[in-house]
Amino acid sequence: MINPAKADSHKNKSSKRAINLSLSVDVLDAAKSLDVNVSQVCDQFLRNFIQQELLRRWKVEHADFVEAYNASVKNEGLPLDQWRTF
Repeated sequence: MINPAKADSHKNKSSKRAINLSLSVDVLDAAKSLDVNVSQVCDQFLRNFIQQELLRRWKVEHADFVEAYNASVKNEGLPLDQWRTF
């Protein structure tokens, strides 16, 4: 799994692994006619998808904490708010 903190570090790494991938014929033909680098597009899309999925899962996993913290701020104000100078 990709570490979200290191998600952009792929630019410095060129290691790749060949895989078999099945794509719709019409999509592949259109990509080829546009001179699209299918591997690069798939890699970038999958990387973005993984980042979004990690974020979605983090939100689900931490929803109770975020809700409790927001309720606390609403009821009690921000922590250390009395010492804020702005």
